[in-house]
Amino acid sequence: MANPFFMKNKLTLFPSSTIIKSVIIIVFKIKCNGGVGSRACNYRKDMYIEMIRKEKYMENNKKLTNEAGAPIAENEHSLTAGPRGPVALQDVWLLEKLAHFDREVIPERRMHAKGWGAYGKLTVTHDISQWTRAKVLQPGAETELFLRFSTVAGERGAADAERDIRGVAVKFYTEEGNWDLVGNNTPTFFLRDVHNFPDLNRAVKRDPQTGMRSAQNNWDFWTLLPETFHQTTIVMSDRGIPATFRHMHFFGEHTFSLYNEKNERVWCKFHFKTQQGIKNLTDEEAEMVIAKDRESHGRDLFTAIEKGDYPRWTMYVQIMTEEQAKKHYENPFDITKIWRHAEFPLHEVGVLELNRNPENYFAEVEQAAFTPAHVVPGIGFSPDKFLQGRLFVYGDAQRYRLGVNYNQIPVNRAKCEVHDYHRDGLMRTDGNYGGAPAYSPNSQGEWAAQPEVMEPPLDLSGALYAYDPQDDPTDDCFRAGGDLWRVMTEDKRALLIENTARNIEPVTDNIKYRHAVHCFWADEEYGRRMTEALGLDMERVRELAKGDHKALVKATI
Repeated sequence: MANPFFMKNKLTLFPSSTIIKSVIIIVFKIKCNGGVGSRACNYRKDMYIEMIRKEKYMENNKKLTNEAGAPIAENEHSLTAGPRGPVALQDVWLLEKLAHFDREVIPERRMHAKGWGAYGKLTVTHDISQWTRAKVLQPGAETELFLRFSTVAGERGAADAERDIRGVAVKFYTEEGNWDLVGNNTPTFFLRDVHNFPDLNRAVKRDPQTGMRSAQNNWDFWTLLPETFHQTTIVMSDRGIPATFRHMHFFGEHTFSLYNEKNERVWCKFHFKTQQGIKNLTDEEAEMVIAKDRESHGRDLFTAIEKGDYPRWTMYVQIMTEEQAKKHYENPFDITKIWRHAEFPLHEVGVLELNRNPENYFAEVEQAAFTPAHVVPGIGFSPDKFLQGRLFVYGDAQRYRLGVNYNQIPVNRAKCEVHDYHRDGLMRTDGNYGGAPAYSPNSQGEWAAQPEVMEPPLDLSGALYAYDPQDDPTDDCFRAGGDLWRVMTEDKRALLIENTARNIEPVTDNIKYRHAVHCFWADEEYGRRMTEALGLDMERVRELAKGDHKALVKATI
């Protein structure tokens, strides 16, 4: 036990804690250099050094204040009317403390709620200036970024190693403003019309009656929308559970546009291929991981970066000209479709590296906010119906979740100057533009528009109408899924069948028949093996497969 007298009077005995620490170390080195009683001596040495460390900490540490900076006298005991009386309303620090605590948990994201993030950089190593004027994509450009990985269906407390899509959102802090690239670890998505986005959420999340996940709801929804088939095949394959975030590819998914200094447009898809190699988990391996660590992906990412083992991805683009898009055999703007690499090869752009962990999870990861509406000159949008909806819904969701001024939060704030006409609102943390004009046009010439960065015009044709893509004679929702099956090795085919059968087992037979027919349409062998695994009648599958999808739905509803 420390000497109370010494503890009370140490500051008057010695001029500084540094001198104390030095003297203590020298004395104990002489007296306790491996001799008898050295353990006791070392214990006392460590005790006194720890005492000095705590003193130094108290000297340097800030004193407790309230949110306005006023000092706080007491942080453990409430103001009460007498020793056993009720708490007084004038204990304003208690009120402030509790009020903030009540609001510490912001609404979680409807999708992608469980996530992990890190900072890094994009280094451009190749020249794609023939297609884009974006400074972030010019040869030699080096741009800071923040990247957030996530699962899709899981809540904030979900396990990382679940069978699910992995979301990947990147915020590039460019000199022309922030560019947010929002994608997944798959090149396609389940849906091609944003109308179905809320429905997907409700199908894959918790049932309103039971409060539990429902395979019935999930597969009923998937099998009623034929465009989900390719993505369903990917999710049920070995790629459905990546071993870590570091060991998976990711994609921008949507078709975007690029335009150059001559204002010439091409269509583009973004790809990021891991340099760490692909690693996935089986259901059995995932169960073992989850039993020991529900934060396996986040822990792996954080630990790797802390050790200096910085994960890297090679960035590529696929390019399609406007003329090629007009003649393409299927809708090139349908996110449920792919552009085959043999027809539209990958062009290397550069390297994305993650090299710094956040200092605070809530401030930087939980408050990170992304929207594909954030682009920079040289990068634009496409007629992708799902992208068009996302341009609104992501930003709107962030304004609800974090507040209308969410872009002022440091992790979301642009590195360049921002001049907009947005004023006021909750959590306005800057000077609110002072006395500058809040309207446009104005006579002061403040913040004039910049027409030179306008995208080139896009030719459109056709009447305004709610078109069904299934009525398009070029629409084939099963071609890509069949192609994927045919390039799989036998062990991966077997794993796909086993994973699907296990996942769909609780579902009613009518829905199982729908999926089996989808597999049959994609590839006859795929359909036969799926039918056998699900214990269904192959003749009934063949009979159902003779009609179109609308007939299939009618027969299995």
